[in-house]
Amino acid sequence: MTLARRPATRKKVVKRRARRKPNPYVAWRKRLDRTRPGLIGFTRDSLRTLYGPQAWVRRWDPTSELVMTILTQNSADVNAEHAFEALRRAYPSNLPPERHVPGPGWGGVGLPDGVPPDWAQVDAAPVPELVEVIRPGGLPNQKAKGIKAALRAIHEARGDYSLEFLGEMSTLDARNWLTGINGVGVKTASVVLLFSFGLPLMPVDRHVERVARRVGLLPPKANAEEAHDYFLAMLEPDEMHEAHVNLIRHGRLVCHARRPDHDRCPLRDRCRFVDPKAP
Repeated sequence: MTLARRPATRKKVVKRRARRKPNPYVAWRKRLDRTRPGLIGFTRDSLRTLYGPQAWVRRWDPTSELVMTILTQNSADVNAEHAFEALRRAYPSNLPPERHVPGPGWGGVGLPDGVPPDWAQVDAAPVPELVEVIRPGGLPNQKAKGIKAALRAIHEARGDYSLEFLGEMSTLDARNWLTGINGVGVKTASVVLLFSFGLPLMPVDRHVERVARRVGLLPPKANAEEAHDYFLAMLEPDEMHEAHVNLIRHGRLVCHARRPDHDRCPLRDRCRFVDPKAP
């Protein structure tokens, strides 16, 4: 007599959920809190004591801010001002005069009140002509192409040249929209959104990056683009504007690329540039 074999039972395969990779920016913030407790607040408060609190004031309209920021790339702010003034003269619009409120983080002298450029004329201008207009700002060939590409992208997407709609978007959605324009990076987008709308972003220029690296706020291998998101993890939204302005002022006035003035620096006791073993 043969016994009937029972059908083999299949083992249930339990699918394990893949672990989410930890957010590197949040992980770095936690590491700083653990290994160098209080460093972020110390830096913020020390610079506030030196330079004072910084109230946000709208600088001017976002399209002008975008073009001005392109003009400042690898150039002194005062030269960018000369180039923007040349745009006003060459392509005047019928709009009322605008006021440029540069604020203490600006490296130039500020622009006088004047009508904004007619962006449609700038968009339609031949590149060689635009190059000559903005030549006082430096690197005119590169910047003329960048300005025209940005204006064309805005017009194709929106039907006009206004960026005011960005103020109705979430912070990161607005940043992603701007960085979707060829040639507009995270720093440029962050400048426009912070100073035109007060959106909580941290533009990281060479001064901000230099101070932050020397103190040890940024990981040694973080690049300039990543630094923007490290700051988003380190600071509260209402701290972004003041931190940016005070860091950039400190980089210009005290923490120079060469021969930083350690005697005037309130961060020296915790600065890894002064002491590699600073707490």
